[in-house]
Order: sequence, then structure tokens, then C-alpha cells
Amino acid sequence: MNKLGWAVVATVASAVLFFFGTGLDPVPELAWPAPLPILLLAPRVPGAAALGCAFAAYLAGSAGTWSYFWHSLSVPRPAAIAILGGSALLFAASTGLFRLLVRRGHGLPATLAAPALWTVVLYGVSLLNPTGLMGTLMTTQADRPSVLRIAAVTGGWGVEFLVFLVPAAVAAALAPGVRGAARLTGLVAVAAALGGLVFWSVPPLTGPSTRIALVAPGQSRWAVDVATPDGQALLRSYVDQIGRLPDGVRAVVLPEAAFAVDRASRPRLVEAFTEVARTRNLDVVTGVLDTTPEGRFNAALAVPPSGAPVEYHKWHNGDSKNIASGTELAHLAGIGLMVCMDVNFADPSGEYGEAGTGLVLIPASDENADGWVHSRTALIRGVENGFSVGWSAAHGTPTLADARGRVLADAHTAGSAFTVVVADVPIGPGKTPYARFGDWFAWLCGLVAAAGIVTLFGRTTGKEPTRADPTATVGA
Repeated sequence: MNKLGWAVVATVASAVLFFFGTGLDPVPELAWPAPLPILLLAPRVPGAAALGCAFAAYLAGSAGTWSYFWHSLSVPRPAAIAILGGSALLFAASTGLFRLLVRRGHGLPATLAAPALWTVVLYGVSLLNPTGLMGTLMTTQADRPSVLRIAAVTGGWGVEFLVFLVPAAVAAALAPGVRGAARLTGLVAVAAALGGLVFWSVPPLTGPSTRIALVAPGQSRWAVDVATPDGQALLRSYVDQIGRLPDGVRAVVLPEAAFAVDRASRPRLVEAFTEVARTRNLDVVTGVLDTTPEGRFNAALAVPPSGAPVEYHKWHNGDSKNIASGTELAHLAGIGLMVCMDVNFADPSGEYGEAGTGLVLIPASDENADGWVHSRTALIRGVENGFSVGWSAAHGTPTLADARGRVLADAHTAGSAFTVVVADVPIGPGKTPYARFGDWFAWLCGLVAAAGIVTLFGRTTGKEPTRADPTATVGA
């Protein structure tokens, strides 16, 4: 088979693996080999061909998300195009760096620098994008606690790096420009990382557990005014659902912006939830769109059986111009509060972890297709920072997960008037190494990527393949 044939085969193979291994409903095991066909191809074809095949493979592999991004209510179309195209460009750039390094005989630098470049650029995007970051390689492993546990030390960036590292090491070992011991160094690094995961023992969560219930409607109803007859009917339906919960539930979480309130109508909502909270001896956490003299806030309102309610104001509101953003944490009896898009960012999750918070309850609202991805983004934040998560999403995937990343209970909201999820949730330890030291691993990836680029200008350790060199062909 000629080079064109191998290029087509590699591009199609990677695209298929990316399609099924990433996206909105990924098969976790397929994410690991997805870059491999392109990385194997890259040193065996001209640079422009390698970059083009990498771009095409990733873009085609993301086809399962095209409709979601195009119709998303939270991601503007220009941003959607930038996300899809930018991700494909980033994969092409990482492939290009890998190709240049292995063609100069640098097996270990190629193994490390390509995933490092991928990871550090995504880290930069997470800081700059107004909607944060979700749905990357780390998310594909969200239902694999044995892999995800490294996030407690490195953040999710360690998972991101590792998933790309494995195919890079295999491709470097088989690259025609890499000779002798340089073929093995990357594989040794991967074996050490995976061996560490296998033998790293994480102590079980032995602290107290709290029975949490999530109540979410199948159809998203955004900010129903509690002062209207429709709002009163919705309030009664939630109170009825809370009244039917199993015994022992200590907190119930409703979705984001379930109600709209202002200074006049807020007491009616608080009074209704206080009554059922006192009757059932539980805390009620609901999302509200709260208009106050200070501004309009997307908030989580926690109503206890006795005492004053606690309100948390959402920190991250995307490109919403008419909603003010909060800046402070909020706890009710030691339990933290967040709202939906907050989990797309490092903070406030990191601040809760640093404060030692062991459980965070999160009203949310999704778009059906992204329900699993967004719930697992919240789960990753919990593992990073040592807290368990109660994620109650309208039109999504209500999920209860512990601080080790184990899903205790979840369900999708489609097909029923209300979805109720209940589980005993152990309180997490908080204060993980990641919560203490932040994004140190992402910065390390930046240094590794820079070192790989600098290496390109150093002394060549292997023979550069030429047109006449048989090792330059795909079939070598």
C-alpha cells in the first residue's frame, strides 16, 4: 500500500476511535488508542500530510458533538466553531511536535512533549473560555475511578496527559527515526505511571454518610415566577415530591433556576420549603433566579428545618450580561453550595476543597445531550478537591458521587415528570494535594512542552529520514 493509502487508513481509524471514545457518550477504553494511528503515520509522511490527517481525524471524530454545539443554548455558534476547529488544530499541532521530535531520534521527549502540549493548551483554554471546559479526554475516564484518582494530586490535567501519553509512547517506540534504547524510554515511563496506578492504594472513605435525594423534572422549566399561579403549582408539586421521599433523607436538591423570586415573593418560597423541611427534618436546596437590590443572581438557596436560609450566588454565568456573579463560598451546616456552570472552572471547587468541605450540592440545568458529560465534570471536581457531589440537573443526569469518583446513583431525566435519585453519600476528606497546590501539573506540562520545542534546536540523535531512506515509508 502506498503512502496515500496508509494516510487514509490512519485517518479513518483515528476518526472512528475518537468518535466512539470521546464526545457526549464515550466508550472510555477507546479514548486511549484514538491518537495512535495518526501518531504512527506522522513520521512516515511529509509534514503537511501529517498535520492535515491529524486535523481531519480529530474533526471527523468529533462529529457526534456537532449538532450539540450548533444548537447549544449555552455555547454561542462562533465559540462552538472555535471549540471544534481549535481542538482539531491542537491535535494537529501536538502531532506535528511529536513528528519533528521522533524524526530527530528523540523518543522520550516526543512521548512527553506531545501530550504536554495538548494538556497545557487546554489548561489555557479553561482560563480564557467564558464557559469553562468540559468534555475533554479526562471526562472520558470519569466512570473509571481507578484512573481518575490521580486527579486528587494532579487535577484532571494528570488524566488528560496520561490518556495521550500511552499512544505517544507506543508510537515513539515504533517510529522509524528512533533507535536503540530511545525506543524503550517512553514505554518505561508509561509502565511506571500505569504501575503506580495499579499499586497505589487509596484509603476508603470511612467518615459519616448523609442520605441525599435529587429531584429533577424531565422538562426544564426555567425560572418560573413563584408569585404566579403556575409558580405556586410548581412549588406544590416539588413539596409533594419531597413529602414522598424515603425516610432518612437529610438533604434534597432541586434543579438550577427552578423558581424566580424577588424581595416580595421570596418569603413565600422560603415558607413553603421551611414547612416541608421541618416536617421531614431535612434541608431543601433549590436553584432560584433571585432579584435583589444588589442585582439579579443565579443562586442556590438552602432552606433548613430551622434557622435562616443560606444563599450562594453563582460565580460563572458565561456571556449572560444581565446576571451578576458571586465571589463567595456558602455553607449550610458544613455542606457547600454551587450552581451548574461553576463546575466548568477550577474555582470555586478549589476553594471548597481548600476549606475542607466534604460535600457540595449543585442545582443544575442541562440540554439533555450533555447531561452525562456535565455531571461527570462535577464528579471530576469532587475527586480533585476531596468532596462528594450531589448534582441535580433538569433535562440532564442527576448524579450522586463520592469523593473517590464512584457513582453512587444516577439517572437520566427524560421520560418522566420527575426523576428522583437517592443514595447514602459519604462525606469526603477535602484538602487534597490538588486543593492545596492547584494547577501545578498543568504548569509542569507547559515546561515539558517548552523543553520539547527547545530540543528540536539541539543536537540530532538519530538519522533524519529522506525520500531515499526505506524507513521513511509507511510500510517500514
